[in-house]
Amino acid sequence: MSKIGSLGARLHRGEVGYDFVKNRKIWYGISILITITAILGLAVRGLNMGIEFQGGAVFTTPKHMTTSVSQAETYAQEASGHDAIVQKLGDGSLRIQIAGIDTGKSDEIKDTLSKDLKVNPEQINADLVGPSWGKQIANKAWEGLAIFMVLVVIYLAIAFEWRMALAALVALIHDITITTGIYALVGFEVTPGTVIGLLTILGYSLYDTVVVFDSLKEQTKDITKQTRWTYSDIANQSINGTLMRSINTTVVALLPVAGLLFIGGGVLGAGMLNDISLSLFVGLAAGAYSSIFIATPLVADLKEREPQMKALRKRVLAKRAQAGAQGEPAAQGAGASFGEEPEDAAPAVVGPREQGASRSRGRGRPSGKRR
Repeated sequence: MSKIGSLGARLHRGEVGYDFVKNRKIWYGISILITITAILGLAVRGLNMGIEFQGGAVFTTPKHMTTSVSQAETYAQEASGHDAIVQKLGDGSLRIQIAGIDTGKSDEIKDTLSKDLKVNPEQINADLVGPSWGKQIANKAWEGLAIFMVLVVIYLAIAFEWRMALAALVALIHDITITTGIYALVGFEVTPGTVIGLLTILGYSLYDTVVVFDSLKEQTKDITKQTRWTYSDIANQSINGTLMRSINTTVVALLPVAGLLFIGGGVLGAGMLNDISLSLFVGLAAGAYSSIFIATPLVADLKEREPQMKALRKRVLAKRAQAGAQGEPAAQGAGASFGEEPEDAAPAVVGPREQGASRSRGRGRPSGKRR
């Protein structure tokens, strides 16, 4: 653990680092490939929308049922003519969910289920959701997501600049597309819990991105007054300086979510946990990835198109070429830190004698006024 902490400190100081910006085309290609896969999953399989969005009925049986889940699914499909989702609850009762049925047909389905399950119809509780209400919920979810995106762009454009706002928006759309695509490929049901999970991971991804942007904004003040680093160099340093923080927060956040998804939903069979845990798990990982590999490199790409940054890049590269020809070391790449000192200022070098004299200066003298 001490080695990890030491690595994080060296990354923050700029002593070591990985050139994320230089290899940005690789990350763009990986993201495009994943996004295309997610879009194909949405187009081919589509989302498995819950009854909250489609409308339908939920039937809850009495406690301590001996009927198996698979047998109950068969009964429900035969009674309704639609696909059914059956879950066994902790008290032994069955939760039978049938989407896309007419609410007027629920009494007939309820009577048929009571005969198949051999229980009194009065002991089966039926909760009905109309299709118009489900459509209204879906529209409200999309409206909330759109409002969130607009507010994010406005805030980042004011707090930082429009290029950072655009890069953050691209990263958020990237995270949403991947998360919803995974839902389509896996076939998990989309419920209001899924929407809550999406909004949660968008906030987390935005926080991770803003941390890097804040460091980048601070380090690029008066950048054109020096000729040691390009904008991409400083963007790289900002990513490396916050890299361990991003990794640590992501891992800490993923551990409890993984417990909900794999243990709660997979091992214990609490399928309702899958609604929110899958969106959180995929979204947290995608959000951390997009903050490091998409948002900041994209900002560097956009900034390097400015005339001032193009001129700065020419001056920096010319100075590095001159330093290389003279055999002098030149600060470049991810390991260079951007400071506020003048470009030509040389560090004060103290020789051995002067250093020893400065350390011993004042030793052996009595305190007080010298006579």
